[in-house]
Amino acid sequence: MLTIYGRTNSINVQKVMWTVGELGLDHERIDAGGVFGGLDTDEYGQMNPNRRIPVLRDGDTVVWESHSCVRYLAARYGSGALWPEDPGARSLSDRWMDWKATTLQPLLHTVFWGLVRTPADQRDDAAIARAAREIGPVWRILDNHLADSRYVAGAHLTMGDIPLGCAWWRYSNLELDRQSFPNINLWYQNLKGKEAYRRHVMIDVT
Repeated sequence: MLTIYGRTNSINVQKVMWTVGELGLDHERIDAGGVFGGLDTDEYGQMNPNRRIPVLRDGDTVVWESHSCVRYLAARYGSGALWPEDPGARSLSDRWMDWKATTLQPLLHTVFWGLVRTPADQRDDAAIARAAREIGPVWRILDNHLADSRYVAGAHLTMGDIPLGCAWWRYSNLELDRQSFPNINLWYQNLKGKEAYRRHVMIDVT
C-alpha cells in the first residue's frame, strides 16, 4: 500500500493525493510538516534529505518532489490514462507541468504567501501587487492553449492537468482582481466534475 507523508493544506501534497484518488489506489496519508512537524527526524531525513513534503513510499520505492511523485504514480499505475503512452502527447503533459513550476509558481508563491500566510503588518504590498499584475498574462498563455483543448494534453485528463488544477484552485480563492479566462473556466468546470479533485484540492485555502 502507498504511504504519503504531508499535510492536506499543502499544494504539493494535494497534487499527489489527487493523483492517488484519480487512480483509485489504496493508500495511507500521514500528517507531516507545518504544525505536525516530523521532518527533522532521522527516519524522515533518510527518505528525503531535503526534509520537505510530500514523500511517497511505494514498497521499497521512495519518491520526493511533488511532480516526480505525480509522474511516478501516473507511469506505474495510470499508463494510457494519466500517463499518455504516445511520447508526443506525454511531452505536452510534461511541458505544462514544468511550465507550472518554472513560470507560474514563482508569481503564485509571492501572491499566496503574501496574502494568506504573512501577517498584514509584515506584507510586502509592492511585491504582492507586482506579482498579481504579472501573473495575469501568464495565465493567459494557458487560457489560449485551452481554446482548442479540453485538457492540457487533449481530450482526457492527464498528469499535466494536476499541478495546474491545484494552482488554479488556490489562485481563484485569493482576494485580488482577476482577469477573465473563459477557456480556463471551462477546463475548471471539467476538473470540478472529478470526485478526487473536489475531495483533495477544493478545500479551504490556508
